Amino acid sequence: MFAAERRQLILEMVRANGAVSLRELARVVQTSEVTVRRDVRALEAEGLLDRRHGGAVLPGGFTRESGFPQKSHLSSAEKTAIADAAAALVGEGEAIVVGAGTTTQELARRLARVPGLTVVTNSLLVAQALAHANRVEVVMTGGTLRGSNYALVGSGAEQSVQGLRVSRAFLSGSGLTAERGLSTSNMLSASVDRALVQAAAEVVVLADHTKLGADTMFQTVPTELVTRLVTDEPPLHDERAAAEIQALADQGVEITLAGGDTDSGSTGMESAPPNGRPRRDMPLPGQRRTQNGGGLGQQLRGAAVLADPGPPERARVADLRRR
Repeated sequence: MFAAERRQLILEMVRANGAVSLRELARVVQTSEVTVRRDVRALEAEGLLDRRHGGAVLPGGFTRESGFPQKSHLSSAEKTAIADAAAALVGEGEAIVVGAGTTTQELARRLARVPGLTVVTNSLLVAQALAHANRVEVVMTGGTLRGSNYALVGSGAEQSVQGLRVSRAFLSGSGLTAERGLSTSNMLSASVDRALVQAAAEVVVLADHTKLGADTMFQTVPTELVTRLVTDEPPLHDERAAAEIQALADQGVEITLAGGDTDSGSTGMESAPPNGRPRRDMPLPGQRRTQNGGGLGQQLRGAAVLADPGPPERARVADLRRR
C-alpha cells in the first residue's frame, strides 16, 4: 500500500471512530507501528488529526467523549487480554462492583462463569452480559439512563449504593496518570464512579496502554485509592506508558500486565500452584529496556509471574507490586 493510500485509510478510521490506537491502525493497514506513527505525524502537520499518547484522534478529539459504538472497536485485543487478567482476580462467592465501559463489559462476559458471585453495576451492558448466568446475582443501581454508554447516572444511581460494601470495584475511564489518578470526560459518570469507589474495599482500574498518561476533565479515583491497575504491555516505542506504569508502581499501585508483546517469549500460561490463585509481590524494575531490546513484560516476567488459573491459551500475566 502506498503512503497516500495508507494515510487516507488512517484518516477514514479516525473520522469514523473519533480515536484509534497506533496498534490498531498498524493492524488494519498491515504495516509497522513505526510507519503508522510517521503517517500520523504527517497528517497532524496538515491539520487533519491530532496525535495523542499511543494513537490518533480528530482535532480536539479529547474534548468530546466517543460513544459506545466507537469505543467498542478501539484496542479490542488489548481489552480482551485485560478482561481475562481481571477475571482471574475474582473468586467464588465474592460481591463486587463493576462500572460502565467497554472493557468492563468484556470483564462481565468472563464473570458469568464464577459461581456464587454478586455483581453490583450501573451498566446495562454489564447486566446484559450476566443476564443468563444462573449462578451470578446482578444488582442494578437506580438512576437516569445515559444513552451514549448505556449507564445509569445521577443522584438515583449514587444514592442506591450508599451503605453498600463489596470486596472490589472494577472501573474504567478515559485516562489514568500517576499524578491525578483515573479520570473521565463526563461529569455525571465521574460522580457515579466516585460513589462506587466508596462502596469497595479495593479499587481495580482496567485501562489499556493508550489511556496511560491521558488526563481528562473529571477525576474519578485519585491515585492513592487505586489498589491495582490491569493493563496491556505497552509497545516497545511507548516510553510514556512505561514511565506511567513505573510511576504508578512507585506510589504503591499493584500492576498486572496482560498479553505481553509477541517478542516476549510468552506462549501461554504457567500452571497454577495448589491454592489456584497465587500472587507474588516483587519490586517493579526501574529500567524500561534491557540492552538487548527486551520489552517491559519480558523484564517483569524475569522477576515474578502471576499464575492465572484460567485456560492455558490465556495470555501470560506479569503481576508485581512496588514494595
